[in-house]
Amino acid sequence: MTNPLLSHWDTPFEIAPFDRIEDADFAPAFDIALAEHNAEIAAISGNPEAPTFANTIEALEAAGEGMHKVLSVFYTVAGADSNPVREGLQRDFSPKLAAHYAAISSNKPLFQRVEDLWQRKDDLGLNAEQERVLMLTRRGFVRAGAALEGAADARMAAIKGRLATLGTEFTQNLLADEREWFMEVAEDDLEGLPDFVTGAMRAAGKEKGVDGPIVTTSRSIITPFLQFSPRRNLREQAYRAFVSRGANGGQHDNRAIAAEILKLREERAQLLGYDNFAAYKLETEMAKTPEKVEDLLLAVWQPAKTQAEADAKVLEQMMHDDGINGDLEAWDWHYYAARRRKAEHDLDEAALKPYLQLDRMIEAAFDCANRLFGLEFKPLDAALYHPDCRAWNVTRGGKHVAVFIGDYFARGSKRSGAWCSAMRAQAKFPKDQTPVVINVCNFAKADPALLSYDDARTLFHEFGHALHQMLSNVTYESISGTSVARDFVELPSQLFEHWLEVPEVLSQFATHAETGEPMPQEMLDKVLGAANFDQGFQTVEYVASALVDLAFHKGAAPADPMAMQADILDRLGMPKQIAMRHATPQFAHVFSGDGYSSGYYSYMWSEVMDADAFAAFEEVGNPFDPEMARALEANILSTGGSQEAEALYTAFRGRMPGVEALLKGRGLAAV
Repeated sequence: MTNPLLSHWDTPFEIAPFDRIEDADFAPAFDIALAEHNAEIAAISGNPEAPTFANTIEALEAAGEGMHKVLSVFYTVAGADSNPVREGLQRDFSPKLAAHYAAISSNKPLFQRVEDLWQRKDDLGLNAEQERVLMLTRRGFVRAGAALEGAADARMAAIKGRLATLGTEFTQNLLADEREWFMEVAEDDLEGLPDFVTGAMRAAGKEKGVDGPIVTTSRSIITPFLQFSPRRNLREQAYRAFVSRGANGGQHDNRAIAAEILKLREERAQLLGYDNFAAYKLETEMAKTPEKVEDLLLAVWQPAKTQAEADAKVLEQMMHDDGINGDLEAWDWHYYAARRRKAEHDLDEAALKPYLQLDRMIEAAFDCANRLFGLEFKPLDAALYHPDCRAWNVTRGGKHVAVFIGDYFARGSKRSGAWCSAMRAQAKFPKDQTPVVINVCNFAKADPALLSYDDARTLFHEFGHALHQMLSNVTYESISGTSVARDFVELPSQLFEHWLEVPEVLSQFATHAETGEPMPQEMLDKVLGAANFDQGFQTVEYVASALVDLAFHKGAAPADPMAMQADILDRLGMPKQIAMRHATPQFAHVFSGDGYSSGYYSYMWSEVMDADAFAAFEEVGNPFDPEMARALEANILSTGGSQEAEALYTAFRGRMPGVEALLKGRGLAAV
């Protein structure tokens, strides 16, 4: 029988036929697709005709379709529904892919064709988008080492292969720790936990084959457990397990892997003539230099630390009032912060959560997209990779725009966190293709599924990424959708979070799971009034992670990253009651691949813009202003990487913003 990964997908909108794909199909399909791509590259580099944009750049854009089909399916299931076979395939594929793309980037005849075009670019009659694609293609070759010769060229290929292997190992070690640890909880120890927490704990126990409730390291369970459990000893046990992921010794320990990754990145940058990896990585981002990143982070650090230290004193006094002597510890913060929020804002998470039903929040995100951009979402009957997944046909004016897939629930086979990916990106060359976009989250599964306010923000955040993919309107896939500078890619996602806080959105879609009644105005006011609650804590844990990431990469690679992490936090005066959001052994953003290495700051860089961008809607007095929405789509959401990020933002807003809007938005500076 024909391998379904290699055949035409006669499915709705050519979605991958997940019901016909088996794990045994991946390896042979991968080998065939890899060979096909090699043949395509050889044909381009060996073309006897003089280089043209069509026979070189467009030929590269069109090559590898089979590879993309196979890998888009494989990495979708490997991340969201893994198993031992898929993990083994990942370990096998990673070095092969690294070697494959290293061979392309070091293909001298191919690079010479690109370089020839670059030298003649002014005479080629290219439009602005074609000029951009040519520039990015050449830059990609140069930064990948295409100009290296001899031993340096061979060493670069070896480094890339080793990094690919290490990134896969890091991810799988972290997944193994998250999958294997859980804490059984006696019925008597459920005191103080709301029904939505105990329901999620029992469901997690059932998945693990345990007859009773358990705590896992999934944020959707451990965070509310830390918030509501009065059992301090259990909070400590759960917290310590959460922060020690990837650092428990044995075969799943990530500390040595992190050290080797940092050393190889340093060597890679130096082979290319850069002083350090951060200088190499940031050259193509909006920030450009490590110094500018550090300036931003430190500008936010001190106000956030001051606020967090003041908050810690209040929480510690609350603990002492409970008759518990000693210092406030990290496993106490969530518990007393939740009580403080209830006392100061009369906002009870247990009372709030029934109003934040998953299905209603999905409807809310869809409705905002409709009001802003005219998009409509209709359920789509399609075979997907897991029963929890759902699909929608996205249209505008009756015309198909995209397929959107949502995979919202936590499970042991899914890596932690939340993400958006495109199984197929929008493009017009070599043929028109509409995107297939997936949002993956890790919400606790229950009936009905209820979200925390942070969960709801995550849903809107990832859907903002999805809009960036769905509304893309460019010719070439290489600059489509979220193919933009790393410190610009979070702008659409963080910007869309603001619509969750629009009062009319919550008043319409925040309805009680049992009664169907809308959220009372008094509660709505409290939710919005508490939006900046605990921002000192949240900002400190994030900025600390970003500063450690930057420090790891802006100088000599540390032999002992954990010692360097401790030294950085000590010099910053990190409050002892707060941990980094992602400690080194579990920092998948930075060590699972190069995506956010030297780039974890990008969430905050983008936040500087998102606060200012939403202010544009506030200034015209309408969060759904049609003219402003058209400008946002025209200048940012539809343009992908067709221009420099700063030019795109300036076209929308007329200028670049300062850090003041961010501090004001987080409640860390006087209004």
